[in-house]
Amino acid sequence: MSELVGGYRTIGQIGVGAHSTIHHAVRTTTGKSYAIKRVVNESSGDLKFINQVEVEYEVSSKVKHPNLRHCYSIHRTKKLLTVQEIRVVMEYAEGETLQDRRPGSLDAFLYILHRVAAGLQALHEAGYVHADVKPNNIIVGKDGSVKVIDFGQACPILHRKERIQGTPDYIAPEQVQRVPLDQRTDVFNLGATMYWVLTEIPYPTAIRQPTRRGGIDLVSRETLRTPHEVNELIPVPLSQLIMDCCRENPQDRPSDMRAVMGRLEMVQSLWNKKRKNAITKRKSSGQNPRADPKGDERQ
Repeated sequence: MSELVGGYRTIGQIGVGAHSTIHHAVRTTTGKSYAIKRVVNESSGDLKFINQVEVEYEVSSKVKHPNLRHCYSIHRTKKLLTVQEIRVVMEYAEGETLQDRRPGSLDAFLYILHRVAAGLQALHEAGYVHADVKPNNIIVGKDGSVKVIDFGQACPILHRKERIQGTPDYIAPEQVQRVPLDQRTDVFNLGATMYWVLTEIPYPTAIRQPTRRGGIDLVSRETLRTPHEVNELIPVPLSQLIMDCCRENPQDRPSDMRAVMGRLEMVQSLWNKKRKNAITKRKSSGQNPRADPKGDERQ
């Protein structure tokens, strides 16, 4: 065991990011768990990753919300005024990402995505866009906790980035066009995330091409199917919400995460009503009235 930051005992590595490592650490005075992200400046190309960690701390230290991972402190090691190593002490978010484990029921999906939207709404109210919402940046804990993580590409609302930043399978058109970003950028990223989580098919964004990847033919906009068309068990209102979130023109998308949450709540209400009607029908016909055993599953 070692110390990456004074007062924290490092237990082991728990993740690897873009030129960064994330370690599980314990505060020596309290025994409480934290995560420490570390980036070392070893070449000229590492400076942008140092800057991303600076941005992550600046944004996530200012916004406290149960569905956003919070940063507590930042520590820099400098040489000749140049940052050689940077470490950020963050909230410890134990669980699995949506990339690694998709929800096993519609209830679980709606539960998770509603909380993601709530966290992003808080971020927007604080004046920031996440700009990299994707399954790998959403952690779901065994206790049902949901955390949006990795704010390294975040920026103030209406900021225009100098270069294209974002993950190809989830990037919004305005990120590719390098025009000012706002909360509707995250709406698109979230829509593309929901599309993949429900279908396991990447949404055809502005910088993806319909070529083969890993033996899979990627869909184009011409061959794009709605989630309901991919799987008829997906409710049509949910399918329509996802497609609305992914509209090319930001003005055609839901205006903010409150609007997204409202429509997710409507889908949940309709789903509950449908399930209740099904139970009533089974009771009246003398069948087993037990609802879908996965109906209350949270993960």
